[in-house]
Amino acid sequence: MAIPASALIRYCGITTHGRSANLHLLWPAHFLILGAVPLLAAILAAIQRRLSPGFRWLRIGLATTLLLDSALYYGYLATHGQFAFPDHLPLELCDFTLCLVVIALFTLNPAIFDLAYYGAVAGTSMALLTPDLWEPFPSWPTIQFFIAHGLVVTSALYLVWSRQARPRPGSIARAMLVLNIYVAIAGTFDLIFKTNYIYLLAKPQNASLLDFLGGWPWYIAASEGIAFGLFLLLYLPFRQSAQNKT
Repeated sequence: MAIPASALIRYCGITTHGRSANLHLLWPAHFLILGAVPLLAAILAAIQRRLSPGFRWLRIGLATTLLLDSALYYGYLATHGQFAFPDHLPLELCDFTLCLVVIALFTLNPAIFDLAYYGAVAGTSMALLTPDLWEPFPSWPTIQFFIAHGLVVTSALYLVWSRQARPRPGSIARAMLVLNIYVAIAGTFDLIFKTNYIYLLAKPQNASLLDFLGGWPWYIAASEGIAFGLFLLLYLPFRQSAQNKT
């Protein structure tokens, strides 16, 4: 299938409601941000493996940082008169994933981590790759965006690479089920209150991978297939590891 020229043009840079975002996709600043995420995860995982078994303060620190970052963000919205129902509520898929990651960091609950792992590495990483910025970079909301999304992905990778957590057999089916239930809830909210959480009613204004997936509702169906494919790829190393053990 041919890639629309308009999609390629949009993918070259970001604009925020008609203003320059000063951050172009896959330009040096963006590359630095993307590269910092796995690098930080690798550093934290290496430190964790050198510490005594059961040491939990690294993951507690990550969880607390994510909570504080979110509190500061919603405080910023409130003080600038932008935190009003039904907009700017924590109903995006990345918000749900952030909550799961925080719980996983605090508890190491396997069922929660199953969901957090796929949501972070397959989902939140896409938001980092094509960020939907609504203020120029670098402003506080855009910096907060990269801190929150970057630490979500960092945390999931850190838990895996430090061998504190791993997705279990059957986790793909459970993650797909929960994903679709959450999308149905958010979609119902969108229809009732005329919002656009998870971009279920329209694509984001800024460049995104959805530009390559056709119009509404086809990009939603295509996203479902892509999510399943990414989940399969993300579980593959663990499936091979389980087979080797047997």
